[in-house]
Amino acid sequence: VQLQASGGGLVQAGGSLTLTCTASGSVDSIVAMGWSRSFAGGQRELVADSFNGGAPNYADSVKGRFTISRGNAKNIVYLQMTGLKPEDTAVYYCNASVLTRDERIESGYWGQGTLVTVSS
Repeated sequence: VQLQASGGGLVQAGGSLTLTCTASGSVDSIVAMGWSRSFAGGQRELVADSFNGGAPNYADSVKGRFTISRGNAKNIVYLQMTGLKPEDTAVYYCNASVLTRDERIESGYWGQGTLVTVSS
């Protein structure tokens, strides 16, 4: 599975951005997609994830401001970000988990990052 993320950019505090991630390859094996972010100091955080047919999960830091959604096509995931804060500045990565042929859930599929910069 290959992942391609887009939608990052520069936005003022309080503004909004929507990130999009499109998967290609063995998309029928995808069981979950999500977003993580990496801060300048190296800290990483799981932002949100969504298993097929399940309720989304969010980091406490983004609850009420960010919304993860899956497109009608199984291979797309969005991250709608509102009320952005300077501390949301990070490189955002999409990720996916797949169901293998021997019915294991395999994580670790990552796309390239997209930079989100929130100015104060």
